[in-house]
This record gives sequence, C-alpha cells and structure tokens, in this order.
Amino acid sequence: MNYPLLLEPLDLGFTTIKNRSIMGSMHTGLEEMDGGFERMAAYFAERAANNIGMIITGGIAPNEESSSGGAMMSGEEEAVKHRLVTDAVHEADPDVKICMQILHPGPMAYSKNAVAPSAVKSRISPFVPNELDAAGIQKQIDDHVRCAVMAQKAGYDGVEIIGSAGYLISTFLVQKTNLREDEYGGSYENRMRFALEIVEQTRAAVGDDFILIFRIAAMDMLEGGMSWEEIATLGKALEKAGVTIISTHFTWHESAVPTIATMVPRAAFTSVTGRLRKEVGVPVITSNRINMPDVAEEVLARGDADLVSMARPLLADSAFMRKAVEGREDEINTCIACNQACLDHTFSGKLTTCLVNPRACHETILNYEPAEDIKRIAVVGAGPAGLAYATVAAERGHKVTLFEASSEIGGQFNLAKTIPGKEEFYETLRYYKRMIEVHGIDLRLDTKADAAMLKAEGFDQVIVSTGIKPRTPEIEGIDHSTVVSYIDVITGKKPVGQKVAIIGAGGIGFDVAELISHSGPSGAMDRDVFAAEWGVDFENHPRGGVTGVEPKVAKSDRDITLLQRKDTRVGKGLGKTTGWTHRLTLTRRGVGMMNGVEYVKIDDDGLHILQNDLPELIEADTIIICAGQDPLRDLYDELSAQGVKAELIGGAFEAMELDAKAAINQASYMAAAA
Repeated sequence: MNYPLLLEPLDLGFTTIKNRSIMGSMHTGLEEMDGGFERMAAYFAERAANNIGMIITGGIAPNEESSSGGAMMSGEEEAVKHRLVTDAVHEADPDVKICMQILHPGPMAYSKNAVAPSAVKSRISPFVPNELDAAGIQKQIDDHVRCAVMAQKAGYDGVEIIGSAGYLISTFLVQKTNLREDEYGGSYENRMRFALEIVEQTRAAVGDDFILIFRIAAMDMLEGGMSWEEIATLGKALEKAGVTIISTHFTWHESAVPTIATMVPRAAFTSVTGRLRKEVGVPVITSNRINMPDVAEEVLARGDADLVSMARPLLADSAFMRKAVEGREDEINTCIACNQACLDHTFSGKLTTCLVNPRACHETILNYEPAEDIKRIAVVGAGPAGLAYATVAAERGHKVTLFEASSEIGGQFNLAKTIPGKEEFYETLRYYKRMIEVHGIDLRLDTKADAAMLKAEGFDQVIVSTGIKPRTPEIEGIDHSTVVSYIDVITGKKPVGQKVAIIGAGGIGFDVAELISHSGPSGAMDRDVFAAEWGVDFENHPRGGVTGVEPKVAKSDRDITLLQRKDTRVGKGLGKTTGWTHRLTLTRRGVGMMNGVEYVKIDDDGLHILQNDLPELIEADTIIICAGQDPLRDLYDELSAQGVKAELIGGAFEAMELDAKAAINQASYMAAAA
C-alpha cells in the first residue's frame, strides 16, 4: 500500500475516520454569496469523492457580534441551508466526515460591536473591542453551544472550535490581551476558564457521539505569548473537558512570523504538534505547509501527529488523496503556497480560488467536459497560460501541438523558481510536464513557430501565448553599460555589482532584490535557517516561540536601493498576506526603498533622480530595469496579416504586471469553451 500511515483509519470509539487526511478549514466566500451553499456543496463533495478522510469547513460565526455580516449559524433556518453541504458530502462518500468550524473573531471582527475579554485593540483591526461583562461572557458561551447544536442538526459529524489566531477564545488565554481581574482573568487557570466552559457545555449539549475538535495555538509567535507549560496544561484540560481531537495552529494573524507562505519550509511546525501529542491522550492534528503525500507520511512516521490537515493542497487538487492512493503522485497539482488567489482573495473580500487550479470554488461553473468537435489546436508558447490552455484542451480530447522556442517549458515560471523562497514553483512545472505526457500533447521544444509554419500545418485553431517583453523606460542614458534587464540578472547572464539601483518595485523588483541580497541556503529549504531568520526557537519554546529571540538576518554585502515612481508605500501592491514578509525581509537585509521618484538620467556617476522635487544621486555600478512588461504579439500580427485567425492569451493578451493567476485562469476558461 502506498502511504500506509496516511491511509490508515483512525478509530475514535464512536466513529472512524477513514484515513489520516483532513481538508482543513478555509473560508472561501461561498458561505455568504447568493447560491453559495449549492456551490459549496459541489466544492466539498468533489473532495469527498476523492478519498479525503475528513473535511473542516470555513469558519462560521456563532452570533451577530462575531459575524461582521458574514456567515452565521445561530438557528434552524441557517441549519437547513447547511444540509445541502452535509448531504452532498455524505452522498459522495458516506465514510467521509465533515465538521463545521465555529469561529468567533473577537477583537478582529470588523465591527464596532466587536467583543473581547479586555478592550485591547488587535494590531490588524481598526476597532477597539468592547470588554465583555459577566453576562456577556455567558452569552458568548451559550452562543458557541447553540452553534454546535445547530451544526449537529444540519448533519455535520462534528465541529471545530477555533481557539487560536488572535480570535476571541485565544485572547482570553494570553495575558497581554486579557487584563481582567475576575474569574476569567489573572491566573492561567482563570484565563483557561472561558475555553473550557465552552467545551464542557458543548459536549453536554451534543452528546458523546459527536466529533468535538478544539484548535489551539501550539506556538502563537507572539512576544509574551503562551508558554509551553501553558499550552500543555491547556491540552490536558481540554482532553478532560471532553474534546475528541486537538488541532494545532501556529500563529496569531498579527504575528510577525510567516507560517503559510511559500518561503516557509514544508512541515516546518509539526515537531511542535509532536511535542504536544506526548502530553495528551486524544488524537492530535498538525498542519501548515504539508503539500504532498510523502510529506504527510513522513510527519506521521515521526510521530508528530495522528492526523494531517491540508487545506490549500486540497484547493489546488481536489483529487490529491485519490492520486496518492493510486500511486499517481506526479499528477498532483501541488499547492505552491503563493496565497495569491486563496488567502489574498479571502482577506480582500473576494471569492477564494487557486492560482494553479481555477476550478477551485467554481466547480459548478468551470468544467472540462469532453469536446463535441475535436480540433487540431496549436498553442505557441509554453509559459503558464500556454501550458494551462494546452493541457485543458487536450484533456477535453482536442489534438494539441505545443510550440516552445526555448529548450524547456515554463516561461516566466523558470525565472520565479530560481528566486530563494520560491522553490515550490518547480512543482507546477513538474505537474505540467506530466500532464503533457498523460494527455498526449505534441510538445515541440526549441521550435520557434512562425506564421508560415502554422498556416502550412492547417491547424483548426491557433493560440498565441508568446508572453511578454520587458519594458524599457524612457530615461536619458538608458543604454548605459551599467543598465541590465531583470531577465539577465535572474538567469545569471549579466554580473551584478556592489552598488545596485533597481528601477521598479513591483513583484519582479522585489524578486530581484531578494535574489541579489540573499546569501547562504534558502530558508524555504532549511528549517534551521528559517527559524534563525525569523527569530523562532523550536528547541526551547520560549513564550510564543519567539520571546527574547532576535532574528538573525545577514545584511547584504551589496548596497541596494529599490525605487518606484508611485507615491504609495513601496510594496503596497504585493500580496495582502505575503507582501509584509518581503518588505520586512529586505528591510532587515538593509535594502533601501524609495517612492515618489522621478528618473532624470543615467551616467557614469549612477542614477540621477528627483524626489520631492529635490535632485539626488543614487551611486550605482549596476542599474536593474524592472519597469514592467509589454505584450509580445509579433506572431499574432503576422498571423493576422496572413488571414490566419488566432487568439491571444496570458501575457501576450495583457502584460501590466506578471500575473500567472490571471493567465492560468483566462487560459483555462478559454480552453474549456474551445
């Protein structure tokens, strides 16, 4: 059997989880939209049909003050709607369990009605929460209990109560956010009381044959956060209070340590779960950056957990576990932890999906049905858009020929994968290489397709995915010998000096700055390097895992300045959930950042600019141009001139900022309709 530990059932006494895999909680936005429950039913049912062991839904609020206008479960009417979801999952596979997450954001509720144990403002919320009085605390407990009872009536197999991340329950546990002097504050025994009363009263209300999961911050990444002794004490108390399973989480949202970005090593935090597992007698779930079945198997083999939660990996590939069972790991569309279409969307109020899988949360809208009219299709350019179009079209039965002028597929992904912290991009290219084989695509590398060739071969359809060309800004002296393209820097074709100016501070500018300021091994590939760079002590576990630990970030031996024309903060356009990590990393390395810049000229002295109408010289022996891109449409124009109908996709269609998310999404929809 492939992955014997991952595929082993887990007997809970009153029920059995069919294997050790969990689709962890992710709020998608389907919970609030019109027709969302039908779409959520299809979304979860597709995963259930593909051998997942248990599903935990996105967070559902227990009352008005916790919902901020979002999804809520407080009565029978809401429970009826959720029946669509639970019935769909159980019809897809009666052995799959589905639990609803109860999430009370507390001080992070985006509302003036937010509540908390004390009036302590969350760093990432604009509102100071209202301090709960004794009656208010009892109301919150009662509402959690009622929410669980309604979930049971809705057909859920259990609930997960989230007591981590800076949400309500966790703010009772941590002294810096709980300033109370009554029976719910002060000593740790008192600070645990709120969590334990919720669990005890919920267990009493739902009975013994209902899965009750509690999620704790096993390492909250906060200065002055929970100590290891407090975490172990809480785990034991939760077991005594009646939880079925303890789930471990590893941060608060306001923590200054990344835990889910692509720069985080795989399974970086599972040893913390393993440590807690030795303290309790109930099964324990681990999570975070576990994105392939072999990683999950290794986690279980080390004894770090009883169950492995993989949220985004199941977003990226609904058949993840099916492929693992069947030995088709090389066909898994791996989560690269980019967060661009999932968490960035979630925290921006957009519908969640996935950069590498646009079908995620669109299962009732985007499907790759067999084509009725089989066509011979030429796709020119094997970047992300070309690869997506070619593989979807071929999956539907079209005869696809994929032309690529270079010696390998990938386009701009071949640049991204070389940036320290973005090594996961190799997985996407591995996936597409395998899909080219599986679907019988005629791949022609080292072949520069021209209009005459394509016309002569008589294709029914031509898709031009020729990508972009770097934009050259109009600056006096732009042809100076010190000026180089970002492509030449990333590929190593041009040397980089000691004094560097980077023109353009978008995603590419930050990637280039990361590359040329980096030294030593990548933190994404080495947990010890990651821990040192972010100030995490896994060995001794001080309060929060970080208290008193200084990040050890080597200053770059280069003098680097990152510049942009816009007046906004440098890096503001980066991803909502990961942009801060890139800004902080470069700042710690000593990279300078300047906004509101007007470029005057380049000469032997360096880059002359105006900032706030004042002249300034950036001394530089290398000036790297990252000033955007333009569509590369020469082939399209040639085809049009010869009367050959063609369609543009990806960067060739629009190239404002390199955007694999938009490229793959557009290509997938077009190929689904071809």
